[in-house]
Amino acid sequence: MIMINFTQVSYFTFGAYFNIGLFKYLFFFIIMCFYALIVCANLLLIVVICMNRILHEPMYLFLCSLFVNELYGSTGLFPFLLVQILSDIHTVFAPFCFLQSFCLYTYAAIQLINLSVMSYDRYLAICYPLQYNTRMTYNKIAMLIALTWLFPFFATAVPIFLNSSLQLCGNIINKVYCNSYYVVKLACSVTTVNNIYGLFITCLLVFVPLSLILYTYMKILKVCYSGSKQTRQKAVSTCTPHLASLLNFSFGCFFEIVQSRFDMSSVPMMLGIFMSLYFLTCQPIFNPLMYGLQMSKIRSLCKSLVFGKM
Repeated sequence: MIMINFTQVSYFTFGAYFNIGLFKYLFFFIIMCFYALIVCANLLLIVVICMNRILHEPMYLFLCSLFVNELYGSTGLFPFLLVQILSDIHTVFAPFCFLQSFCLYTYAAIQLINLSVMSYDRYLAICYPLQYNTRMTYNKIAMLIALTWLFPFFATAVPIFLNSSLQLCGNIINKVYCNSYYVVKLACSVTTVNNIYGLFITCLLVFVPLSLILYTYMKILKVCYSGSKQTRQKAVSTCTPHLASLLNFSFGCFFEIVQSRFDMSSVPMMLGIFMSLYFLTCQPIFNPLMYGLQMSKIRSLCKSLVFGKM
């Protein structure tokens, strides 16, 4: 095999697309409608939270950050998918490919860190209700939201830069979107530094937030077990959508990890594509629907905004 230097690889080809004939227009319409629904649902909740002072509380401000991230992640994927579906040649320029990888990796990291910050907020609200307002100040909220967004951006930029500097032996990515891990698999050069840094960042961006979530929920369960009925009802009403969101996102990431690390040639192609897209397509609509329907304040204000005051 002839070694190809990265400077000669100006584009990548996606190997997961296949010819579906005129059905591509149907898929394009379905995905476009789904993307429009995601944008409308998340924008609606962002506007509701920003416009109503009654929702200017820590929990809702962290939710607003979560909904902004849903818009960010879905915008990094859906317009690209729509273009590729209608295209006869499924290629992308290398810089755009690495840009999409950066967007999707940061989306996933921000999602997990945001969920861990929300679990910390619930921990303070349930375990320390009397000290909650003094512990969760607006300065602390701003700091946590800034950390949620800035740290993943800086942490993810380094491996993307390292991967973009690799010497590659090919340019075919067996996905329907850009994934930096699949680019590393094409490398001819040594990837030790990339692998070590990738493992280090994975521990920071995945295991640290998950450990915080596990710790806070252990404390919440302990308080609920020994607390009053009112405390248990408060915990259930505010923690249920958070846990549902966390489990849905975790399952989606698990599907993607399994598919990228193991031989999935025996799995039907459509199922494989669905599994790889699950956490990027279902989470952005799952969160606004879950929180919009489950939380009474948001639900009632959404009704007032959309249908007018009764």
